[in-house]
Amino acid sequence: MRKTLFTACLSLPLALLSMSAAAADPVGRWKTIDDQTGKPKSIVEISRNSNGTFSGRIVELLNPSKPNPVCDKCKDDRKDKPITGMEIIRGMKADGTSKYSGGTILKPDEGKVYKSKMELIDGGQKLEVSGCIAFICKSQTWIRQ
Repeated sequence: MRKTLFTACLSLPLALLSMSAAAADPVGRWKTIDDQTGKPKSIVEISRNSNGTFSGRIVELLNPSKPNPVCDKCKDDRKDKPITGMEIIRGMKADGTSKYSGGTILKPDEGKVYKSKMELIDGGQKLEVSGCIAFICKSQTWIRQ
């Protein structure tokens, strides 16, 4: 009995630590919310690359305006490629425990690439994503799925 209690006392802090570490990581699926309409727009899956940076790709479009849209306004390697499956976040690096910066984000409906930063909020259940040109930034809050 005493050994079980001792083991439980040691295990609890480790379990709590691992849960908070998982919450402080952007890896996973996120529901994007349109900053103008407030409606869900897509599901983005963020993953960690072998070099430690993070990237994100659209895995599902919610209520697209047309079936199987492509990025006809893109000017880089994503031009005329399907938006579903497209990598929209590139090169994001950890900048502390819950902040990420140094990457870019693509807004497919405009075809524009912005400098980006992200921050986990609400215990890792939400992700504030900002795209910036010079000192003008727009942000959206995404919800963990």
